[in-house]
Amino acid sequence: MNRTLTALFAAFEAALVVAIGIGISLAPLTVLWGTQFGFQVDWIVFWRAAVDVWLVGHGVDMIVALDPAVAAGLGLPGADAAFPITIAALGFAVLTIVLGLRAGRRVAETKYLLLGELVAIGTFGLLSVAVTLSALHPLARPSIAQGALTPTLIFAAAVVIGSLRSHRPSTDAAIRPIRGAITARLRSLPLALRATLATALRGGLAAATAVLGVGAVLLGVLLAANYANVVRLYEGLHSEALGGLAITLAQLAFVPTFVIWAASWLVGPGFAIGVGSSVSPLGSSLGPIPAIPILGALPNGDLGFGFLGLLVPIVGGFLAGALLWPRLARSLAGVPAVRWIVASGLGIGAVGGLILGLLALAGSGAAGPGRLAQVGPDPLSLGLWAALEIGLAAFLGLVAASKRAPAREVAEAVAATAPR
Repeated sequence: MNRTLTALFAAFEAALVVAIGIGISLAPLTVLWGTQFGFQVDWIVFWRAAVDVWLVGHGVDMIVALDPAVAAGLGLPGADAAFPITIAALGFAVLTIVLGLRAGRRVAETKYLLLGELVAIGTFGLLSVAVTLSALHPLARPSIAQGALTPTLIFAAAVVIGSLRSHRPSTDAAIRPIRGAITARLRSLPLALRATLATALRGGLAAATAVLGVGAVLLGVLLAANYANVVRLYEGLHSEALGGLAITLAQLAFVPTFVIWAASWLVGPGFAIGVGSSVSPLGSSLGPIPAIPILGALPNGDLGFGFLGLLVPIVGGFLAGALLWPRLARSLAGVPAVRWIVASGLGIGAVGGLILGLLALAGSGAAGPGRLAQVGPDPLSLGLWAALEIGLAAFLGLVAASKRAPAREVAEAVAATAPR
């Protein structure tokens, strides 16, 4: 494949990612345009709505001003003034990451990896700017800078990771010197430091993933246990079939965001559904909340065994440390291990806390006027608590595994690293 074909192929991959992301919202909205509105409303209204949903799904801030009649019907304080939307429906970001990984793997199969990556990212960025500008409206105005940069950065990271994980690495001569320089720089670091950094990254990612995984299971259990409340809220909305489908799709887009909320609940800080509210393992205090069906699964009142949720990040950190000890021990053979064990435990906690804190930053913010200016977990609290719980547990896991390591394994590790 020559350079021109590689560039066209990469541009098509990027355009396809944008088209799929916007099309998921635009398709049902277009059906609604024909069936409910009889094609009487300008279709561009639905295009702007689909683009707004896609941008919010990537964490782009938006200023919304409701129509006076709609604001009066809601009865929410502050609904008559413009308000920001800063919370992300992360389902769209997850979709972009998945498709970006696929695009990166496909581009890596060509002879011009660097060209393909640059064209794909550049095309995605140009399309992001174009659709953001097309969605500007006095009633809903997304941030132009964030609309251009945030989705593009998410896609760029996914493309690069996808190309690095490709099973058929590119033969592009332009990329080999860059990879060689990075590899040489990493190999110049002391072996013990490299092993500690690798342990921290692997362990922190594993512990954070474990917390998020249990959070997803917890969300499913709550939905099953409170299914009647969810159905009751659906019935109270009096929406027709298409309206119910649109509500369901919107809630599906927020499922990754709700998983982050559940993870924050497991770590301890919990989350809020409006100013003054709190949902945590020690109990829930909920004021008036929006009539969104999935919120019917929220626990209310004191939970007798809610504190058991705090064991999830602790167990996750402990297992991460214990399972990573053999690899770390082989790298530390012949090197005093105490300080590196401490550094590895702290590093695992720091990485796990940073990951969960950054996810909470995207999964929290303003979701409407009045009380809804504060929704979701507090990123700083979640990050600090997760770092403390995971880090301490990981250190104990490393220590426990080191005490159980047979002397023969240590001797073999020393022999394996000794010069022949």
